[in-house]
Amino acid sequence: MKAAFISYNQTHVEDIEEILNQLGIRGFTRWLDTQGRGTADGEPHYGTHAWPAKNMATLAIVDENIAPILKKRIQALDREQPSHGLRIFFWETCDV
Repeated sequence: MKAAFISYNQTHVEDIEEILNQLGIRGFTRWLDTQGRGTADGEPHYGTHAWPAKNMATLAIVDENIAPILKKRIQALDREQPSHGLRIFFWETCDV
């Protein structure tokens, strides 16, 4: 199992949910208002008057075989609208 953390502009919320549904990823946790800016050249997303864009984040635990498919789908969505900001990160999970 892998933990998939997806950080994205709020405009992607329906796209992210659709991808999760299509891949059969039912369980997730979503944060509605996160702030940040891109590593190299992304504009800040602070939800302020100066920087009004807002981010969201979703965490889902996915099967090893689903992780690369999820990564490709997220990257494809990012290529469609690169200025919006969309990233996915994976961590190994451990059984408790």
